[in-house]
Amino acid sequence: MTGGPVASQEAIKQIGTNGGGFYNVNSAHPFENPTPFTNLFQIFLLLVIPFAMAWAFGLIVKDRRQGVAILAVMALLLGISVALLTVSEMAGPGTAPAAAGAAMEGKEVRFGEAGSALFAAATTGTSTGAVNAMHDSLTAPGGGVAMFNMMLGEIAPGGTGSGLYGMLMLAIVTVFLCGLMVGRTPEYLGKKIGQREIILVALYVLTTPILVLGGAAIALTASDGLAGLQESGPHGLSEAVYAVTSAANNNGSAFGGLTSGTPFWNTLLGVLMLAGRFLPMLFVLALAGLFARQRQLPPSAGTLPTHRPLFVALLSGVALVVVGLTYVPVLALGPIVESLS
Repeated sequence: MTGGPVASQEAIKQIGTNGGGFYNVNSAHPFENPTPFTNLFQIFLLLVIPFAMAWAFGLIVKDRRQGVAILAVMALLLGISVALLTVSEMAGPGTAPAAAGAAMEGKEVRFGEAGSALFAAATTGTSTGAVNAMHDSLTAPGGGVAMFNMMLGEIAPGGTGSGLYGMLMLAIVTVFLCGLMVGRTPEYLGKKIGQREIILVALYVLTTPILVLGGAAIALTASDGLAGLQESGPHGLSEAVYAVTSAANNNGSAFGGLTSGTPFWNTLLGVLMLAGRFLPMLFVLALAGLFARQRQLPPSAGTLPTHRPLFVALLSGVALVVVGLTYVPVLALGPIVESLS
């Protein structure tokens, strides 16, 4: 058994949302993650900076309520995914888990279903990619929840910085939709949202779904792509979709069961990583430049308050509907069909 500076690498891996493990089995290895306490501590480390960014946002705009509202949406979405994933793994639907009495295949007994589900939800809700269990061994609905976390754009709470700007882009979409409903020019934090601004937001929102669904279509129609799948049917589809989703969303976790070390898969996933990382950043920076040139407007009677519970509910709904519904067909053909079979 090899040794080395494992602890120092673990801190970098989790708090920097890097995800690369010192050992091949990542945080399932006892040298990386020996006890339930270290498991919870690692989850804390991978969440602390992304959540802190929402608080920092409130300080930057000189209104802590704005940061609290963004943080509340992140926490709500993460809480929902943790609950769904935990219920899926604890219930253990399927013939094999029912026969064994638990969905423990691919999981460490020192963490159990709950500790593995919590880690899976946290690592896919951020852009970390570290794992303490084989995601390919998650139950079909549990794997679907992990996949959906990444499909949201990793905004709950997302990566170190990228989660915040992803959520702010959806906040602009929310304000824009509300402005259309009341017939006012939408504005967010005193900045008007016009045609140029909403075009950049739309490009940001559409980029990742195009990369994910386009990449999945290429993989599933190319003979070299199909050759890498170890499973057929809905689970094989989930393997391919999880791989392209993880690459395009900068997560780095793997579903397993996919032979990705081939020229085809290396090239496809590499292109998705580059485009998925840098294209959204360009749109965000361009939008920031447009807002920076505007003078800040004082709030008026028609300004939508973006720090109240109503806005938290609206933003959560937009995140689930505007982004999430894009992937319903592919999720229906993969995890949902597998759950029903």
